[in-house]
Formats: sequence, C-alpha cells, structure tokens
Amino acid sequence: MIATRVRFGGLPNIVQRQLEPKRYGMAQYQRTLNVATPSSLISDTKTTLPVSSRGHRMFSSINYLRGDLECTAGTMNDVKQTIIKKLGIEVGYTPFVSTREHLVQYVPPSVNVLPPRSMQDSFTSAIIPLTTDKILKDKYVGFMGNVRVGRLMEDMDMFAVWVVHKHVLLPDLPEGVSLPYTFVTVLVDKIDFTDLVPTHDADIRLSGHVSWVGRTSVEVVVWMEQKLHGKWRKLTRALFLMAARDATNTKAAFINPLVPANEEEKAIFDGGESRKKRRIQMQQEDLLKTEPNDFEQRMVHELFVKSIDTKSKAFNKRILPPGYVWMEEATMANIVFSHPEDRNAHNKVFGGFLMRNALELSWALAYNFAKRRPKLEHISDISFHHPVDVSSMLNMQAHVIFTDLHYMEIVVLADVYDAVTGQQTTTNSFYYTYSVAERLPKIMPKTYHEAMYYLDGRRKFRYAMGIDAATSSAPPAGTTDTTKSKL
Repeated sequence: MIATRVRFGGLPNIVQRQLEPKRYGMAQYQRTLNVATPSSLISDTKTTLPVSSRGHRMFSSINYLRGDLECTAGTMNDVKQTIIKKLGIEVGYTPFVSTREHLVQYVPPSVNVLPPRSMQDSFTSAIIPLTTDKILKDKYVGFMGNVRVGRLMEDMDMFAVWVVHKHVLLPDLPEGVSLPYTFVTVLVDKIDFTDLVPTHDADIRLSGHVSWVGRTSVEVVVWMEQKLHGKWRKLTRALFLMAARDATNTKAAFINPLVPANEEEKAIFDGGESRKKRRIQMQQEDLLKTEPNDFEQRMVHELFVKSIDTKSKAFNKRILPPGYVWMEEATMANIVFSHPEDRNAHNKVFGGFLMRNALELSWALAYNFAKRRPKLEHISDISFHHPVDVSSMLNMQAHVIFTDLHYMEIVVLADVYDAVTGQQTTTNSFYYTYSVAERLPKIMPKTYHEAMYYLDGRRKFRYAMGIDAATSSAPPAGTTDTTKSKL
C-alpha cells in the first residue's frame, strides 16, 4: 500500500483558501441498469458515475455549482496546501521524518464516538487552471498538444485524499492540533474514459465525494471535466479505495460512518457494498490461489495445441500460428528513479507518481505493438502492494497479455530493484485497456506462467468492458463466449 497524501517540491507558503460561503448540496442521484454509451457520458446536465460491478450507474442530475463560483476548493495547488496545513507537515526534505506519535492520542477509539456523515458533506471540487497558469500548462501538455493523462491521474489520486479529508470530522480534536490520520491508497477500482480528448488550453475541474465507508476504509468517486465552449464536458471517472491509518501509519484507524440521506444515496452506498463483495470474490478466485476454471483450462489447452507442430508429435516444438504474436515479444521495460520531489509525508514515493509513469509506459507499449496511436479506454485495476522508498530504483515492465479484435489489455508491474542483491519486489500492478481502429494480432503464451497472465488479462478485459459481472465466470449455459470463438 502507498501512503498517498501530497507531493512536495518547491512549495510556497501555506495558504488555506476558504471558498465555501454557503453549503453546496449534493445533487439528486438516479440509478439505472442500462450501460450508458460514451455519448451519454458527455451530457452537459448530468454527471455520470459508473459504480456497480453489475453495470449499475449513478447520476447527478443537477449542477452542483451555481453562479460564478465553479469550484469549492480553489485550484489543485490550494488543495495541496490545505492538506499540508491540516496534517501539520513540515515543508522541506530531510531523510528523517518528524514524529507524529503525539497525535496518536487523538485517534478515535471506536466508530461510536464519531458523528455520521452524508455524501453531501464530502462533496468538493477543484480546478486545474490551464488557461491562466502558463508554467503549469507546460507540465500538462503532451507533444501532440493534448493533455498528458498521466498527470491527470496524479491529480485524481491527490484529490481523492482531499475528499476523505472533507469526510472526516473529529468534534473532540482541539483547535490547532493536526489531523491524526494517514490516508493510504489501497487500490483504484476502475477508471472509465469518454471519447472527449482533453486539450491543454482549457481548464479542468475535478469533483468527487465519498460513496461508501467501512469501519476503517473509504471509497471515493472522482470525476473530471473540461470547460469547452463555455460548458463543462465529462472526461473520466474513477473509484479510489482508501484506508484510514493512525498518525504513525502503524495500524488501522476508525473513520466517520456514512449515512445515506435519501434513497438515491442509499443506492450509491449499496453499490459500494456490491463492489466490496466483488473484491472478496476476486481474492478468492485469484489465479495465484486457485486453478483456472474448466472453461479457462480448455482455452489454455486449445492455445497450446495451436502452437505445436502436430506432425512431429513432440510437445517441445512450438510454432507461431498466423495472426499471432508471442507474448514474450510484446513487452517493454523502463528504469525509473524516484527523488525527494516524488515523496509523500512519510518519505515514501507518492502513489500518483507511480500511476503516471506506469500509464505512460503502457501507452508506449500499446503504440509500439499496434504501430499506430492507441486510445486509452479503461484502467481496470491499480493495486498498491508495498510502499516504495524515496531513492528506490524502480523496474517497470509492461506486457500485452490479451487482445480481442481491436482491443488490447496491458499489465504494468512495478518492481523495486536492489542493485546489490539483484532482488526485485513487486510493489504495484496496473491494468490498462487500449483500442485502435484496426484489428490487432492475437497473443500467444509460450509458458504456463504466460498462460496465467493471458487468463488474468482476459478477466480484466471482460470486467472493464462490462462483459462479465464476476471476474472469471464462464459464459452462462446456452450462450457463446465470443473470446473463445475467436481463438
């Protein structure tokens, strides 16, 4: 897990902006069972929040912000400064982090002492001012004039932490005492993208709220819009699962419960419960813990038969069928050094930094594999397994592990590399779904290890595309699996 609170590097004086002259209520939500098309996600009057593991979606049917004020928290830099102030973080790098043990006494002893909160309480929004900040624009613009999506992922990660700050309320915390929490990003469940390509010359707005709360964990929904021709158009939506830890990041900490204010909010909360059950199911069906199901085993065997020379009657003579590419050849790697500017409050590498580098590596591999510029369709799963120390040498490896028609599934693994011992420890995994206009070659695994990657990629792809409700379930009786028929 990565403690994702805030990045440092040339921070100005701490300024906390108070931009909430009145209470901004959450909008009404409407639930539907239909999967919205990309065009419906760009509605000017609705904010679309796909959240259910079974295709359920949440809608905010009215504008949150009215009048001239287009956000409640200022710019993303204002958000960063406010987080720093609330946590009592010292600006300036030192190898030794100041102790926060004195804050442990203020950690709530149980959920019962915490007041319940609503989704309205945590709703907030912030601006990335690309139209007015020319220096900031240079950090976001890509070589084709569009916005670097990896930079936006960094902002979404930090913004999710800010939403959790808005949710937390400790009535007994003395004035002037820093917040006794550490918020840790456990995973990013799913990120969906519309057909709108963000440009570098228009402001971008992040909005979000808490959508589900356990005893020590919080789910946050974050969506992003860009102002084009005077209207806010939808770009993407993401679900972050955060864990609340105590001030020293040594154990879990209780957090305010979430009480839905109406039936619409209850439907959203129930969606969080469904996703929790799905995550448990995914852990139980993980290919590292259990063998593939019967359908998947038949699929692997069929691939194996296609890749051997049946005339020689020898299992060790492998051939590549027409229209296939060996998985071992569809790969790309990069060595990334982390520096103090990439750190968070615990001198660990900021999670958004890892997300940006992994995404850009995956795009490069997709471009190289397809021989044309790919479109990022989904980010289906980002997991944080271990913290990464500042000054670590990161070995990032990207692999195309599954293709179907003009789609490809790419996994990026981040390993901390020890140059002295040569050992590598996997700290993060990222799954991306890309598409191109033309049909792609199929992936052929050569080893059992690669076959498991293939099945894992197929599961991630089908979940991202909304084909399967569960991660590895075979097609229902009486139906045909389109992936199998194409192999």
